Amino acid sequence: MGPLNPSKAELVIALICFFTIYGVLGRVLLPRARRVLDERADAIEGGMDRAGNARQEAAAQLEEYRLQLSGARREAARIVQEAKEQGALLIDEARQQALQERARMIAAAEAEFAADRALVEASLRVAVADLSTELASRIVGEPLAEIATDSPAIQRYLDDLGDFTTTD
Repeated sequence: MGPLNPSKAELVIALICFFTIYGVLGRVLLPRARRVLDERADAIEGGMDRAGNARQEAAAQLEEYRLQLSGARREAARIVQEAKEQGALLIDEARQQALQERARMIAAAEAEFAADRALVEASLRVAVADLSTELASRIVGEPLAEIATDSPAIQRYLDDLGDFTTTD
């Protein structure tokens, strides 16, 4: 008989073996394979869903970050503006203090100058009185040094001389 024309006994044994293998495969291996395939499909679809959710969360977080960043930039600009204003106020205060100090120093210098001028004028009055009496002594030919420098004649002379110099 040949492979194309089997005997009935071989055919029965082949059919029993076929159905046994088919039953084992259908009941044990095929459900396991389907379960594994379903798990893989679920993992793939779930992974895609999770990736989509993660993408949406990332987009939401990015938008929130951008909002926070713009808020931080506005806050930084406000702080810089406040610092500029405070700096301008400090500069104005320092300028006012410097102007006041300058005015005080000028007033002190003018007072010191006036005091020095009064001292110089007094010493010059004495020197002019001495020189005038010496010159008068030479002109007259007699010593006039005994005449006191605070005599009325010398005082009038110095007053007239002072009036002459202050009119210039």
